Amino acid sequence: MKWLSVLPQQCLLVVTCLLMALEAVPIDIDKTKIKAEGHVEGEKVENPDTGLYYDEYLRQVIDVLETDKHFREKLQTADIEEIKSGKLSRELDLVSHHVRTRLDELKRQEVARLRMLIKAKMDSVQDTGIDHQALLKQFEHLNHQNPDTFEPKDLDMLIKAATSDLENYDKTRHEEFKKYEMMKEHERREYLKTLDEEKRKKEESKFEEMKKKHGDHPKVHHPGSKDQLKEVWEEADGLDPNEFDPKTFFKLHDVNNDGFLDEQELEALFTKELEKVYDPKNEEDDMVEMEEERLRMREHVMNEVDINKDRLVTLEEFLRATEKKEFLEPDSWETLDQQQLFTEDELKEFENHISQQEDELRKKAEELQKQKEELQRQHDQLQAQKQELQQVVKQMEQKKLQQGNAPAGPGGELKIQPLIIVS
Repeated sequence: MKWLSVLPQQCLLVVTCLLMALEAVPIDIDKTKIKAEGHVEGEKVENPDTGLYYDEYLRQVIDVLETDKHFREKLQTADIEEIKSGKLSRELDLVSHHVRTRLDELKRQEVARLRMLIKAKMDSVQDTGIDHQALLKQFEHLNHQNPDTFEPKDLDMLIKAATSDLENYDKTRHEEFKKYEMMKEHERREYLKTLDEEKRKKEESKFEEMKKKHGDHPKVHHPGSKDQLKEVWEEADGLDPNEFDPKTFFKLHDVNNDGFLDEQELEALFTKELEKVYDPKNEEDDMVEMEEERLRMREHVMNEVDINKDRLVTLEEFLRATEKKEFLEPDSWETLDQQQLFTEDELKEFENHISQQEDELRKKAEELQKQKEELQRQHDQLQAQKQELQQVVKQMEQKKLQQGNAPAGPGGELKIQPLIIVS
């Protein structure tokens, strides 16, 4: 698990169970190159951000639950299905008063934070239209109908929300990557339209040359195959390829010694393969594409090896995978440059969507400009009226002075001279 790789050995099972889905969030660090360091007892270990908008709240709830002896004991005998089903959440009624009080406080703070964010969002959109359903989704990890106390329902909702959100994390990343690629192609084509024929041909020739250069790389081994693992064994681990042993390999790359290969530990195994295709120094190599390639490799291995779909690879699952025919004779692995990432129809639909957004922004800009001009016109009109009024007052003062009357004040009021009585 992602968090387990940095938590001390005495970390409670609550982190393992409640955050089982956290393995889906990759960290681009080659863990084979990191030496484990002992942690001082009681030392605070900083955990990587999950990417969830309620990340801090999730961490704080876990920290508080870890302090309750009864809840900790229940967790030690619970399995992941009991936790996901909500059965364990009912044990919250038995935790100490101090823990419940602290959880209540955390919930009130989280509700206040969300309300503030939602208010800011509503203020920003004003009359342009508000997606109320999207705003309500901000509360799916807690029971907002009772904002003052943390109940078993809150723990149940937090577990289910975190599990669901993190399970969809990879899917969201794939969708964002596809949009990224289509935007790149859209901008390239738009740029070509601004060039004359000669420059356009030169630019297209350069584009094809860079594609060819990027595709000219050494063979990429199939992720999780014997050839791929042996290459890591030899080049990263510095061991004799003729002495490759799957069991030893597993224990060597189980960096945190928890008995599993988590998704972060798996991704570290693909670094050598990715270096064959991508180099940050090369103009033709896109590092965003490299991370998508890493994600695809990890997903493929998990689909092949992770039998019980718990997002962790046990030694038994790993050894069983090495006995398959695919381990010894895998199909060729197609890198991203060998695949069609989107169709022309998808690109056209994407461009239409961009065009619509640009039209909406243009209309809003025009509307704001009109409002600005109208405000300026009203301002100018008020200034003119003010000047006219000042001129009228001035003329009235001059006229009164000529008639021998008392002068008027700045606002046109008469200045009455005090009457002096001589006795």
